[in-house]
Amino acid sequence: MPEPALRAPYLERAAMIYNAILMPITLPQSLKTILLDKAYGHVVTFNASGRPQITMVWMDVDGDEVLFNTSEGRRKTQNLRRDPRVIVSMQDRNNPQSYAVFHGKARIVEQGANDHIDALTKRFLGPNVPTVRQPTDKRVIVRISVDRVSGAGPGYKPWT
Repeated sequence: MPEPALRAPYLERAAMIYNAILMPITLPQSLKTILLDKAYGHVVTFNASGRPQITMVWMDVDGDEVLFNTSEGRRKTQNLRRDPRVIVSMQDRNNPQSYAVFHGKARIVEQGANDHIDALTKRFLGPNVPTVRQPTDKRVIVRISVDRVSGAGPGYKPWT
């Protein structure tokens, strides 16, 4: 394996090709239903040397984009600003043998992020729980344009 400094040009080229070729897909309603429930996701981003960094997040969906909320300055935000490639694994809490893996490209937006984390807090922790947002946090929404879904749907069938 080449040294990290030698890998950087290859990683940049791979990211450039990835961003130019792949197109977003339409998400099946079955996946949207799971995402609108209490869906926990494991987000994989890539650090500057190309190594994966993984974090658990609360998932959401808007149209055909998969969403999660985070604070500016966290490692995943830094990684996505440099390299927008992202992979998210999510399990159906009502059917644990069903899971989906979303592959896509992320974009980070600030608009509506505080309201979004407040809504997610109520969904995941309950209507009487105050927000998890800290006064000093600058919240952002990560919106993922999904170009591929893998995993196993109900009955071990592909997601359609």
